[in-house]
Amino acid sequence: MATDPHSSSILALCDVIRITSFEIHKYLRNGFTEKIYENALAHRLRQKGVLVEQQRHMRVFDEDGTLLGLLTTDLFVNSMLICEIKSCSTLISAHTAQLLGYLRGARIEHGLLINFGAPKLQIRKYILTQ
Repeated sequence: MATDPHSSSILALCDVIRITSFEIHKYLRNGFTEKIYENALAHRLRQKGVLVEQQRHMRVFDEDGTLLGLLTTDLFVNSMLICEIKSCSTLISAHTAQLLGYLRGARIEHGLLINFGAPKLQIRKYILTQ
């Protein structure tokens, strides 16, 4: 049984992002704004050779392909993964809804929701399947 190379690359990428996020949280801890954590994660991922686009504008489409407008992601990583960064006491359903909306609207399959604001780092991975 052959494995999907895209599947293994996305898992490896998520592992790199998780480890890097833990390193950042260990160093900075909680208490900074989302922008500080976004910049830190982008910087450290770039140091590891990962392609990171900050505040990437992405087109949002209706189901029939009609362009509806633009959204802005915190990080778009390796042209395949949206990372939404938070700095709050805990993740709530509205944060999940935001990321899932971004994935659906931009037609991206994989996303990470990362909260640096809590005493313990929170990371959730989402896969949007058709």
